[in-house]
Amino acid sequence: MGWVGGSWSASRRAGRPRPERSLGRVVTPWLQRRPGHPYLAGAPLLVAHRGGSLLAPENTLVAFRMAVESWWADLLEMDVRLTSDGAVVVIHDATVDRTTDGSGEVADFSLEEIQGFDAGYRFLDADGTHPFRGRGVVIPTLDEVLTAFPDVRMNIEAKEPAVARPLVEVVMRHRAEHRVLVAAEFEASRREARGYRGPWGASYHQILFFWLLHWLPGGSPYTPSADIFQVPERRGRLRVVTPRFVRHAQRLGIPVQIWTVNEEADMHRLLDWGVDGIQTDRPDLLSAVLTERTGRPVPPGEGRAGR
Repeated sequence: MGWVGGSWSASRRAGRPRPERSLGRVVTPWLQRRPGHPYLAGAPLLVAHRGGSLLAPENTLVAFRMAVESWWADLLEMDVRLTSDGAVVVIHDATVDRTTDGSGEVADFSLEEIQGFDAGYRFLDADGTHPFRGRGVVIPTLDEVLTAFPDVRMNIEAKEPAVARPLVEVVMRHRAEHRVLVAAEFEASRREARGYRGPWGASYHQILFFWLLHWLPGGSPYTPSADIFQVPERRGRLRVVTPRFVRHAQRLGIPVQIWTVNEEADMHRLLDWGVDGIQTDRPDLLSAVLTERTGRPVPPGEGRAGR
């Protein structure tokens, strides 16, 4: 068993891009099985949601490094937006208020200005303290993240239409298409990324259409042109994920990842249902669960984080 950039097992590293793939994203043949993507090899996968936002400041290099080096996360999940001077930065919200000591819209700041804020300022640990304040934690650029983790698979969500094309340009500049999945809740947020040859997540409307049809007696005849479903277990009062949903998606060659799962009991139940991966803010907990269930090696961080 090998080790890649601190992450678990060389056998689980991302595959290289396939020579050919369809560029159609929304309209696809019916009753057609998806071919599967090497990016998703090694299920069940440990996906560090925003780097593991209950262990370190979300969407920062310190969180991503902890997830990879301490917990051997298989994938890093993150969100990107565009600054006023066109830099692709890793941040979830449209404003900097919730996660930094600054205030205002991401789109109104230059890169220099936005990296002047303390991205560790708001983080609270389990003891109610602020251990990352004043420690130089900043909002990173996507370029910095790809450079820091050259062998790690990443799930990157375009949070706004303006960032889609610059996001793809950064990924292509790093020749990282084989290890970066482009996701978006709505197709409008990534329309300018159409033609991207790396892995592609299903959008809200693709998932909704499949979910409605999968209740038919023979299951859904609709196969979205996507490599994976990434879904919450519930959306409001509506249950999205059931064993039937997982089974019918996988029958069409579409793996299922669930977000955001932070309780051990829920992790065990979803794994019993056969999900292909879990996005979590607690990679320490999910790592322990996967070690117990699959024989995954015990990572260096075991015993450090509070349970």
